[in-house]
Amino acid sequence: MPALALIFNAFVWGLSWFPFRHIEGHGLHPVWTTCLIYLAITIVMGIVRRHAWKGLAAYPMLAVLGLAAGFTNVGFNWAVTQGDVVRVVLLFYLMPLWSVLLGWLLLGERPTGGALARVALALTGVVVVLKTPGTDWPVPSSLPDWLGLAAGFGFAVTNIVLRHLRHAPGESRALAMFCGCTFVAGIAALGGSALGAIASPLQASPGWFGWAVLLGTGFVIANVCLQYGAARLAASATSVIMLSEVLFASVSSVALGASTMDLRILTGGALIVLGAVWAAFARTPARGDDRASAST
Repeated sequence: MPALALIFNAFVWGLSWFPFRHIEGHGLHPVWTTCLIYLAITIVMGIVRRHAWKGLAAYPMLAVLGLAAGFTNVGFNWAVTQGDVVRVVLLFYLMPLWSVLLGWLLLGERPTGGALARVALALTGVVVVLKTPGTDWPVPSSLPDWLGLAAGFGFAVTNIVLRHLRHAPGESRALAMFCGCTFVAGIAALGGSALGAIASPLQASPGWFGWAVLLGTGFVIANVCLQYGAARLAASATSVIMLSEVLFASVSSVALGASTMDLRILTGGALIVLGAVWAAFARTPARGDDRASAST
């Protein structure tokens, strides 16, 4: 059951691009969608699980968790509606790179030879994915690429903070993440609308509402599944199972014409995924090794 719960979580996120694009087709920007969905979830959970608010006061680091989760969701949700879904998901899953860098900078975990090898493997995969025939240098060439990278970095920060807050109540962690997603998305949506870069939600047609309810329900169930599965499986197993999101996103987006798949993407994607799997199965080391942070 824990493995199935994590697979469902990956399934929801791997297919989230589809309802997001339908909602955008009705005139509601994905940043506004993210804000409204998580605002509704926060209100309902805050009422039904009122005791979860106590954890927010008891664990101040939950505010950092919320902000990291917010940046992750805004970046990912925006990216998958604007760019090639497969490219975005692959750039999002640069966990070996971010885990090593964050572990070194924030936790003082000096990289080992194995960690550096995993970073090199992941970076090679990124170069292969980004080096299209029309580009001179393998660097992100579009807003979705940058958003995917930024969301992946936010995801790595989220995982590190979650490990730090492993003793905090699960409901309080979830509530903090929902609040953070509402706050970050709300700031981005209001700022973008004020600058004219994002259309006002008042201009959207009502057809988006049903898709938003479906998406919000999926997010709530997925979060419950993540909390349930991750608490009962080893970190290595959780990391590998979560990589099934790449499979769900790739198959669905290629089948529905939202992505293209060729040998270059397959090769680069395989290198990135291999680096993530290697990091997941790296043994938990003694203090000072990076792999304690690379296995999430």
